[in-house]
Amino acid sequence: MGTVYKIVELVGTSDSSWEDAASSAVATAGESLRDLRIATVTELDLQIADDGSVAAYRTKVKLSFKHEGSA
Repeated sequence: MGTVYKIVELVGTSDSSWEDAASSAVATAGESLRDLRIATVTELDLQIADDGSVAAYRTKVKLSFKHEGSA
C-alpha cells in the first residue's frame, strides 16, 4: 500500500517579501504539523495601504504532509 498525504492551504504574510511570507506560512505550519513534504505557491498578492504603498506581501501555499497511519 502506498503513502497518503494530506494537503492544507495557508496564507503567510510579510512586510518585506513574498519569500518571507511563504517561509512564515511553512514555519507556522511546522509548529503543529509533522512530516511536511512539499509547499506549492499557488498565489501571490499585495495588501495596499491607504497611501498606495505596499502594506504587506501575501503568499498562498498548499502544504502536504504525511497522513498519520500511512506506511
